[in-house]
Amino acid sequence: MNDIYSKLQPVDFIIVVVYLLLLLFIGYKASFGSKKKEETLFLAGKSLNWYNIGFNMWGTNVGPSSLLAFASIGFSAGIVGGNFEWYAFVFLLLLAMVFAPRYIASNVSTMPEFMGKRYGKSTQDILAGYALVKILISWLSLGLFSGGILVRQILGIPMWQSTIVLVAFAGLFTYMGGLKAIAKVNVFQMILLIVVSFALTFIGFQKLGGITALLDKTPPHFWNLIHPASDPGYPWHALLLGYPVSAVAFFCTDQSMVQSVLGAKNLKQGQLGVNFIGWLKVLALPMFILPGILCFALFPDLTDDKLAYMTMVTNLFPPGLNGLVICVLIAVLVATIGSSLNALSTVFTKDIYVNNMNNNATVKQQIQVGRMVVVIGCAMAVCMAIALDNVKGKTLFDIFQSILGYLAPPLAVTFLLSVFWKRTTKLAVNLILSVGSACSLFVGILNLWIIPPDAATGANTWWPHYFLISFYIFAVLFVAAIVISLFDKNKVTAMVDAAALPKTDKQTKFLFALLGLVILTLYIIFNGH
Repeated sequence: MNDIYSKLQPVDFIIVVVYLLLLLFIGYKASFGSKKKEETLFLAGKSLNWYNIGFNMWGTNVGPSSLLAFASIGFSAGIVGGNFEWYAFVFLLLLAMVFAPRYIASNVSTMPEFMGKRYGKSTQDILAGYALVKILISWLSLGLFSGGILVRQILGIPMWQSTIVLVAFAGLFTYMGGLKAIAKVNVFQMILLIVVSFALTFIGFQKLGGITALLDKTPPHFWNLIHPASDPGYPWHALLLGYPVSAVAFFCTDQSMVQSVLGAKNLKQGQLGVNFIGWLKVLALPMFILPGILCFALFPDLTDDKLAYMTMVTNLFPPGLNGLVICVLIAVLVATIGSSLNALSTVFTKDIYVNNMNNNATVKQQIQVGRMVVVIGCAMAVCMAIALDNVKGKTLFDIFQSILGYLAPPLAVTFLLSVFWKRTTKLAVNLILSVGSACSLFVGILNLWIIPPDAATGANTWWPHYFLISFYIFAVLFVAAIVISLFDKNKVTAMVDAAALPKTDKQTKFLFALLGLVILTLYIIFNGH
């Protein structure tokens, strides 16, 4: 029997049961307590406030892999993982100031619908198909896979059992209440995540003897955000060039992330929600990365860095808190998988079903189709998660980042050009989203499965870092889109409403400036070792 399960006491099981009942109650109240007739399953009746949006986006972003992967990076490399949270500020700012006003002014439900309004139905159909593939792979399957790993570490049950149970529980909220239920529940769950994560860090410091003891027992490079170009894991130039490609696609164009902003009461609430997730990301170091670094100092003989988080939990938490950890795992799973299922059903229903199969579909029919897609998505995610369990040779975090890196370039190119360059043509957008996507995914399949780099023997060392590959693909597609647009004889460009975009108020600008100052200060502090 594995360590953590053997340490569970009756009080742990009581806490888990009480938590599950409370979660079901909150979901039920959000779904049926005060439902208005005009609300649908998809955008919560555009009723979300800034804190709902911020917590929901953060809950979608902070999947089970964050607890496992950031602690793993902390154990093996120090605080370099903070780049994935703090560098994101630039792209959250881009979402809030550039993309969100256009999305909200367009009054759309999905990203394909937004591009369809600009370039026509063919673009919407192509992007809808690609968005479904992206959500299914990069959100549902990887999120469920990482959650299955954690549950397997705790309970010792097979992957197929843990994934079925987890996706069924997460799917329940999406099936019954859609985005509003998920957003309401996520506020509660993310507060719980903050409390438990800080508790683990605090107890770790108490056990070790404080910050001075931690600094004494860790190498100086552990406290550098920027690593040299020779670093095989996270070289500075790969992060600088490659991460923005993934970040633009992830934060600015991904249905799972942007959907919360689309459900905002107004632009200000949407922008403040994006700002709020930026502040929550500042907490990544004490909540997710420090437990791994503390584990390095407390348990230096640990050979598998993927076990860093659960090693800390098993050895430091008293009875009762182990139950809370299980609750946190359920929380992040419901948040990530639930939001992903909702995004999957929204894109299919709005962009495939209504746009191509039933133009006069009633709200009731749309909800029925959306719920059917949730069920199908659950089944497909379980199959793909089980298949991912057989992939070897990469850490969970690197698998997630590399897959996103191969899915991202076509989206980043088309959305950036469509917003910033008015001469971008429909032909260029359609070719990049179709042919460009196929080429990008083919390179990813070559790198991950067909001819993977062999870390043990050093074979195939001609492969660059996966972030650099993503940047190279982005650069090629970017230039190709410009060339195609310039030589396109039809010159069908974006059909954009000439009406003025809603303006950003001073309070929002001030909060983003303050957040940027904090992020800059952190980079200065953590780059002198």
